[in-house]
Amino acid sequence: MAASGEQTFDYGLILKIRDESSRVVALNGYLSTRSYIGGFTFSQADAEVFETLQAPPPEQHFHALRWYRHTDAILSSNSRHASSCSNKGRRVQPAWSPPEGVQLPKLRLYNSLTRRKEEFIPQNGKQVLWYCCGPTVYDASHMGHARSYISFDILRRILLNYFKYDVFYCMNITDIDDKIIKRARQNYLFEQYKEKKNSPAQLLDDVQTALKPFTAKFNETTDLDKKQMLGRLKVAVDAAIGPLQETLQKGAADSDVVSKAKKLLDEAKDLLSDWLDHQNGSQVTDNSIFSILPKYWEAEYHKDMEALNVLPPDVLTRVSEYVPEIVDFVKKVMENGYGYVSNGSVYFDTVKFDASEKHSYAKLVPEAVGDQKALQEGEGDLSISADRLSEKRSPNDFALWKASKPGEPSWDSPWGKGRPGWHIECSAMAGSILGESMDIHGGGFDLRFPHHDNELAQSEAYFENDHWVRYFLHTGHLTIAGCKMSKSLKNFITIKEALSKHTARQLRLAFLMHSWKDTLDYSNNTMESAIQYEKFLNEFFLNVKDILRAPTDITGQFEKWEAPEIELNKSFYDKKASVHAALCDNIDTRSAMEEMRALVSQSNYYIAAKKNTKQNPNRMVLKSIATYLTDMLKIFGAINGTEQIGFPVGGSGETTDLEATVLPYLNVLSEFREGVRRIAREKKVTEVLQLCDALRDDILPELGVRFEDHEGLPTVVKLVDRETLLKERDEKKKVRMPRLSLKLSKAGPGP
Repeated sequence: MAASGEQTFDYGLILKIRDESSRVVALNGYLSTRSYIGGFTFSQADAEVFETLQAPPPEQHFHALRWYRHTDAILSSNSRHASSCSNKGRRVQPAWSPPEGVQLPKLRLYNSLTRRKEEFIPQNGKQVLWYCCGPTVYDASHMGHARSYISFDILRRILLNYFKYDVFYCMNITDIDDKIIKRARQNYLFEQYKEKKNSPAQLLDDVQTALKPFTAKFNETTDLDKKQMLGRLKVAVDAAIGPLQETLQKGAADSDVVSKAKKLLDEAKDLLSDWLDHQNGSQVTDNSIFSILPKYWEAEYHKDMEALNVLPPDVLTRVSEYVPEIVDFVKKVMENGYGYVSNGSVYFDTVKFDASEKHSYAKLVPEAVGDQKALQEGEGDLSISADRLSEKRSPNDFALWKASKPGEPSWDSPWGKGRPGWHIECSAMAGSILGESMDIHGGGFDLRFPHHDNELAQSEAYFENDHWVRYFLHTGHLTIAGCKMSKSLKNFITIKEALSKHTARQLRLAFLMHSWKDTLDYSNNTMESAIQYEKFLNEFFLNVKDILRAPTDITGQFEKWEAPEIELNKSFYDKKASVHAALCDNIDTRSAMEEMRALVSQSNYYIAAKKNTKQNPNRMVLKSIATYLTDMLKIFGAINGTEQIGFPVGGSGETTDLEATVLPYLNVLSEFREGVRRIAREKKVTEVLQLCDALRDDILPELGVRFEDHEGLPTVVKLVDRETLLKERDEKKKVRMPRLSLKLSKAGPGP
């Protein structure tokens, strides 16, 4: 054998030795100064010397023996030597075969295009192109919006941080729309009306005039939800008219009249705005008026998303910034033969598109084709007049470009002044950013038809393909205590209102505890379940952190595992596998959260059993479990901090690690208090014990600190938010008061 850069040893000297035992001694002497494994190459001389040996060298010549076995293994792997050397009975490396392994579940997503769960296969390796329909910004964002955006944020985070996909997320802002145009005009006209400062008598006359068309509209409405909303408005206005009429008739003081007039103006805002719009809406021509409203509400939307810990999109597109691209998109659809001009507007020809062999209209909800109510809602309130509807070749056709009427914003186009249709915006913007095909398109369940079906049709007409979207994900509806929520029906809870009652984490936990594709009922019961889940996890994290803070040297951290630790660790890995299976099954966070809950329950049982026998729980297994649960909650977006274990302490605005800063001092205080209590019990000084209890029960909760006393064990120190501790303190006082009253009544009257 020869090392790299070293001359090969002259085995010829060894071969000349006739006596085999002497030959082995010489070989052993040479090999005692050489390595036969690291850096040496096998030579023909090695094989020649090997062939002269009749048997392995004796044990005392171990250098030669090792060389013999090493050479034997090399020669045995060569089929030319296998037959000639078979009679030597040498030791050889056994054959190896890989384990069968376990087939892991694959990620499957519920695809609205097929209405079943499909294996998720991105078009380009780990890259995922995702487009999400964003808000139409004309009013405050509500919990219905949160339903979609929190749910998609959860899915996006899991794809990014759990399944390790490279997700590119694009979302739009609709800032040109019939609703925005109408609301902007109405706001502008109402503010002008207010600036005139009409007399109370004139206001009363205008409201009564506006009530006539409103009442006719109310009587004609057949939609029960809408009729109920209009009815509530009418009742409120009628209730404000009476007092003002009475005050004017009596000739009451000006201040009383002004107060009643202000009340009527507030209640009749929507009524008057609609009336003013019908009268003067066509006179509003300044495009800037239509940009003020969406800019304001877009800013409010972003603030809401930040407060909810929703990741911002990688790309945000606004319709107002993509009008040239939209015009080009419409041109191409027409060039491909699927659009036509009518009276200055451009419509998509659904009949011609559906007749094409390579295309199909309404892939998502084919049974909805012909639903005129849905189609008209998709066109918008300003686009369903009789003259507009008569411009279409087929009732199912929809506007790609709308000729602007007086009182509407407009942009130049080959077909005259106009504005984009609703559906075209997403196609043009998504196409500009993501190209001819995307992996995922997301939106609310109610957008499937006609919005997403029309997006699909016009995009596939533009790209002349049949795969503009591979997977359509639609989030379920959100109801409020079982009732439908709608901005247009004025039946909604804004995100700001929800955040005034619950934290962003509690809202997210509520969403995590339900399927993203099913209806979610936002109610007291739903939120209470989320709050209790949060408390349950938080108590576990606090207990584990207390266990880990117990002093020990570095070797003491690694304790012998007995049956309870082995059992808990096995359960830990079983639960991790179950969580993985749940996430692979259409990202079923509900089941994943239940598996995590079960893991915490088993860990709590283990901790309690150890403490009952006055044993210390195993630090490392509990640390592994708590760290895993924390990491999963970070992936879900329920923890937004750097803590290794548990929820952040001190609020999201804290820049320092509060626990690391204050706990050393609290531990000193806890040990001092334990020493004082021990002496007080020995000396039977009741007053000192009462002071120690007051510190625990009254003073420390005000600072967000909980001391838990356990007989025979050190006091457990926990940092908990102040509001939670004060609530706990009040509940304990309520429990103690009846007991104290009962005790006093049994004691009888004093002397």
